[in-house]
Amino acid sequence: MRKERILNIIIVLCTAAVILSCSGYEKILKSDDVDLKFSKAFYFYDRGDYIKASTLFDQLAPITRGTRRADSVYFYQAMTQYKLNDYIIAGHYFNNFVQMYGNSVLVEEAAYMEAYCYYMQSPRPELDQTSTSQALDAFRLYMIRYPNSPRIADCQKIIVEMNEKMMEKAYISAQLYYNLNNYKAAVVSLGNCLADFPDSKYREEIMFKLLKAKYLLAVNSIQSKQTERFQDAIDEYYTYIAEFPETNNKDEADEIYQDASKFVKEPEENELSTK
Repeated sequence: MRKERILNIIIVLCTAAVILSCSGYEKILKSDDVDLKFSKAFYFYDRGDYIKASTLFDQLAPITRGTRRADSVYFYQAMTQYKLNDYIIAGHYFNNFVQMYGNSVLVEEAAYMEAYCYYMQSPRPELDQTSTSQALDAFRLYMIRYPNSPRIADCQKIIVEMNEKMMEKAYISAQLYYNLNNYKAAVVSLGNCLADFPDSKYREEIMFKLLKAKYLLAVNSIQSKQTERFQDAIDEYYTYIAEFPETNNKDEADEIYQDASKFVKEPEENELSTK
């Protein structure tokens, strides 16, 4: 019974503390004291209460504009949105900050955070990669503007990661064409993958798929285009084998070469017999 009474007292005290706390926060929101709002905004931010901090920074933004506090308020408006995982709004704020407060001591941090917000929005490779492209552009621009930044190594790692994702997106699109038997489009897409991402870890896989796509394009072409397209497949075979002589796909690649060679030789033999 005594324990139950103590528990009830604790609950009442906690409830009262919450009510008093909320009441105090409401008074801060209604206050005209800019210094109080400013100090409390950072107080809540430092405590991890980003919703309360965000509301106060939003209130402070218009009334501190043009003052020495303006850049700090705007920067932490962006940071609270970042902490609340709203990377779209945070990225927008950081972008605006870089444009408006180019002389601020916080501008380098804002430029990095803008890029990082785009990075955090980057979806899995199957989806639209607009945010990934924005992240790449923003990180590259950051590295140009701040070549001595201690974050350069991190930027480079992220750029490699984002490039791989962009490559995977391109490869997925190419595979889709291939799976739909649209070999002409697959050849173009796979070729673009190699041109745009020559150092990809999927290079061998892409090159082998390109060889097969060129061969199947020739097989499914009208007769007048077959000789030229089979020759294109043969040329691709030589390129592939030269780069990957020990490939696990060698048997299948050799079969493609032998079959393509027959088609190329037959028209030549027919042409010779008519002379």
